[in-house]
Amino acid sequence: MIFAQGDPSDAVFYIQTGQAKLTVLSALGKEATITLLGPGDFMGEGCIASDQPVRPASATAITACTALRIERNAMLSALHREHVFSDLFVAYIVGRYTRTQADLVDQLFNSAEKRLARTLLLLARFGKEERSENVIPKISQETLAEMVGTTRARINFFMNRFRQLGLIDYNGGLEVHSSLLDIVLHE
Repeated sequence: MIFAQGDPSDAVFYIQTGQAKLTVLSALGKEATITLLGPGDFMGEGCIASDQPVRPASATAITACTALRIERNAMLSALHREHVFSDLFVAYIVGRYTRTQADLVDQLFNSAEKRLARTLLLLARFGKEERSENVIPKISQETLAEMVGTTRARINFFMNRFRQLGLIDYNGGLEVHSSLLDIVLHE
């Protein structure tokens, strides 16, 4: 556990190595995975807003993970002092906001199969310059189901279909092929 929902919102974390997931727990006890984050991602950045005294989500490492903790005041000071860092951080926040908007549109208008294909491509970091391989670290079908907004059984069905179509492979990890883009672009 990196931080828990309801904890004081007092620091930003920068993931240096590994992966973490952000989850929220409803008042009724239902958990949802918001996103998976990896090297170069920030989490807990809401602490720099004065209206967020507690964490709205939990962050949990899902692989061996190294994260740099930056206290709220140190982060604010760095943002004011270091213009290059400030520009980088603002670009990151805008990119994350844009992805969140795209996730919402995806959830509202696309089929579960198309949402799964998009999620797998995002996890494989397709379109990212620093992407060096197309293998996704170990992720459960249950976590994929939470992210996609469907059942584990449906995820299993679609994953088998993707494998049969040659869009993904299981070779010591989940390997995603660029041909999976066809599912996202054409339905």
